[in-house]
Amino acid sequence: MSKKPDKRKITEIIRKLLIELGEDPHREGLLKTPERVAESLIFLTNGYRQKTSTVINNAIFATHSNNMIILKDIEVYSLCEHHILPFFGRCHVGYIAKDKVIGVSKIARIVDVLARRLQVQERLTAQIAFEVKKAVNAEGVGVVMNCQHLCMMMRGVEKQNSMMTTSSVLGSFHDDPATRAEFLTLVNRMRPGEM
Repeated sequence: MSKKPDKRKITEIIRKLLIELGEDPHREGLLKTPERVAESLIFLTNGYRQKTSTVINNAIFATHSNNMIILKDIEVYSLCEHHILPFFGRCHVGYIAKDKVIGVSKIARIVDVLARRLQVQERLTAQIAFEVKKAVNAEGVGVVMNCQHLCMMMRGVEKQNSMMTTSSVLGSFHDDPATRAEFLTLVNRMRPGEM
């Protein structure tokens, strides 16, 4: 875990950046911008100062079930490490328990901790799968993530409708095609009322 960033230093860096970009940080609309940006960046990267084990907070429970457990449509927001622009979308996590299950909200918390770091979607997807598997010693884990990347939408190729999908499968989700197919079918099934 890293130490808490110095908000004062970040504020001064943002003030200098505004000047370098041709702005006047003393004009009315920008007076508080350096402080607000510093606070935003500290919040958006607070995953560096958290551990997944801490946010799980011992919410691991014994079970005799080894059914597939899936949490769909977890909102994910992160910053791409290449341009420090947001990418965002949905994450779907499934696992087969051996003898332990994790509190359902803790899966979303794992996603948040890992997403609130400078990331690439491919690595984020794999990290989530690894942490869920480790937390409950799952028989298998699958993670699918669908995200839009502002670094591709606002700049570069400027493709506004592009969506990146990544997946990571471990254990039985990797080794057994039927298990993987069941997970993907359940993840892709539409909710009532969706078109």
